[in-house]
Amino acid sequence: MSASRTPGHSRLTKAHKLSIAGVATLSAAAVAFSLVPADVAEAETISAAPVAWTQAVNGTQTKALYGHLSTQHVIADANAKAAAVAAKAKADADAKAKAEAAAKKAREQKAAASRSAARTPVFANNLDGWIKEALFIMKKEGIPGTYAGIHRNIMRESSGNPMAINNWDINAQNGIPSKGLLQVILPTFKAYHVKGTKFDQYDPVANIVAACNYAADRYGSMDNVNSAY
Repeated sequence: MSASRTPGHSRLTKAHKLSIAGVATLSAAAVAFSLVPADVAEAETISAAPVAWTQAVNGTQTKALYGHLSTQHVIADANAKAAAVAAKAKADADAKAKAEAAAKKAREQKAAASRSAARTPVFANNLDGWIKEALFIMKKEGIPGTYAGIHRNIMRESSGNPMAINNWDINAQNGIPSKGLLQVILPTFKAYHVKGTKFDQYDPVANIVAACNYAADRYGSMDNVNSAY
């Protein structure tokens, strides 16, 4: 028996029912969303993709960190190179200063030697020259005596003969004859010889200086000797 239809009404199909249900759901969602406060909605929107935001921030920080480390490395390398250059410059300056100091010292020594040579006079190879040379040495050594006192005693002792020798007095008898301009015996010559003069009793300058050194010790000066001494 066929179902009766109510006049003015049509049957809803399954498709119609689903469509109506969907519309009802969307309407409810729209109403619900409209009732949520704005700040809550914004917070939910931001939290929708937290992973992507964090990755972007971390990526920027990583790039900044690498850039900072690279800058520090460049600065450190530049500082090391600058320090090396400064150290080399200092070493070169020190070496140059040392070389200049050594050269200056050498020049000063050479100049001093030159001045010393210039101050050393040339003495004649005779009695006058021997006495003057002896006085030149005596002055440097602090040995007293004058030209007149030395000359007087030389003339009395040897008459100015540097090779004079006494073979008859008591000293000769004891095997130590007096020799030279001022007739000095060997023990006295050895004891009063002045460094820088020849170690030879017959050398006129060495003989005079040693005799004057002895006379200064014994009599105060050769000037005080007026007889055999």
